[in-house]
Amino acid sequence: MGWWQVDADTLAGSRFVVSPLTEAVATLRALEDGRAAHPGERAWLDTHLPAYRARQADDPITALLVRSAFGRTWNADFITPTPTGQTLTGQTFDDELSRIRETPPATVRADLLVSLGGPLPALLADRDDLPQRAASVVEWVWAETVLPYWPRRRRLIEADVLARTAQLSRGGWASALGDMRRGMRWLGGNRLQIRPGTDLSQEIPGVRLMFVPVTPEQSWVSWDADRYAVVYPCAGALADEGARPPVPGPLRTLLGPGRARLLALLGSPKTTTQLVALTDQGLGSVGRHLRVLLDAGLIARRRSGRSVLYFRTEAGEVLVRAPGPGTRGD
Repeated sequence: MGWWQVDADTLAGSRFVVSPLTEAVATLRALEDGRAAHPGERAWLDTHLPAYRARQADDPITALLVRSAFGRTWNADFITPTPTGQTLTGQTFDDELSRIRETPPATVRADLLVSLGGPLPALLADRDDLPQRAASVVEWVWAETVLPYWPRRRRLIEADVLARTAQLSRGGWASALGDMRRGMRWLGGNRLQIRPGTDLSQEIPGVRLMFVPVTPEQSWVSWDADRYAVVYPCAGALADEGARPPVPGPLRTLLGPGRARLLALLGSPKTTTQLVALTDQGLGSVGRHLRVLLDAGLIARRRSGRSVLYFRTEAGEVLVRAPGPGTRGD
């Protein structure tokens, strides 16, 4: 069993970090896998996967480099640098990308030996341009497939951070970390299980521990000197546009599309930030709609730590679940 022994000071100083580079690398992995985790990702893949595959077909060396960097068991360290974690907003994409581009070629080759679990393919063995090739494909993925969606993706990431922080204040680390990534859970005794079925266990006192959410269904861990990071996918309800609950036509007519959408989404408690991310409505519009729904008694709110959660009341449930014209209730 792979776990990290985390002392109290490390936990107290841990933080959530937004990393544009990590989002781009997670997106590169999603493109390389070519498998959708949910309907929203399927639509995105249908849009961008043909261009990505065409690019890789035109550059077989870079295509082989990417396949080799994402090994079956481990990623090559150079392709997943650990964020600096200076602030929630972290560094700019260009600042972060320079760490891949400036990796010594010998380090890249050594990392590939680990990710491959064996010798390098002949096409990669003697090349000194591998860092630049890796940086180039990550930059292409960022510009072509992430940047057009980055404002919304960033809102989803920030909403996930807010929800995790509220979860932490309610249930402690066991609650906040338990569903963060597959196989990870709080074991007690200051041990954080990172990956079951491996013997990778470390004591990491006095390090900077970071949790880095990404919108693709991808996750990994990384470390660099005194920085350790857990990369994890945003909660599915936030990342999956295809999971949005349907809004009944009569409800839309009665309340208007904006308020009807919010009421449909509040089957489980959500913050204003989460609602902004899920609806793409402005903060002011969401606030005004919530006030109307509150005044009508269709939703209620409660405080959780520093966050305010909104949820449907019984009256709101009845309204959302009411049968439409031409249907008959049980």
